[in-house]
Amino acid sequence: MYLTPQHILLAGASGLTGEHLLDRLLNEPTVTRVLAPSRRPLAEHPHLENPVGDPSILLPQLSGRVDLAFCCLGTTLKQAGSEQAFRAVDLDLVVAFSKRAREMGARHLIVISAIGADPKSSVFYNRVKGEMEQALQAQDWPQLTIVRPSLLLGERLETRLAEKLVGPLSRLIPGKYRGIEVCELARAMWRLALEEQDGVRIVESDELRKLGK
Repeated sequence: MYLTPQHILLAGASGLTGEHLLDRLLNEPTVTRVLAPSRRPLAEHPHLENPVGDPSILLPQLSGRVDLAFCCLGTTLKQAGSEQAFRAVDLDLVVAFSKRAREMGARHLIVISAIGADPKSSVFYNRVKGEMEQALQAQDWPQLTIVRPSLLLGERLETRLAEKLVGPLSRLIPGKYRGIEVCELARAMWRLALEEQDGVRIVESDELRKLGK
């Protein structure tokens, strides 16, 4: 069974995946409103509402009913500057956004996590992603879709040396560990948004690539 969401809440629209997803949403004929709070202004569009500012201040001010929420929030340890600052974005802000989306009427949340997410992992990054997944499941969403992409492939405004070096090799790795193009991820997330399926669904990177073709 398929839905046709009209009012969408999107977090992380200024990021690599968020930009591709926003472009897709604004070109979907069924979508009449995209509410995308961000730290910096986005390109103008008649169907886009773009409050700009500190997310902690913006979230309580968001208004209007939404059908669906996408969360593309995420940073890196290098960008964040510390483990505490990383957790503030990839855990605390994601959980706060998701709670606000539910309050605004969204029944389906699609969130980007990461391959290897595990709250018991010895790897800090994977552990935080796992804790985030746990926290969202505790919010008791009618429909929660967690996507776990591997290395994201695409042009960023800032250069990430590790991704630049590993990216070409990641295209050759078989299975779910192969890198995924952000345009494929955005297409996959929109297709998942159209599926009505109660409960929690975790989608690994190999399945995302198939959905995003």
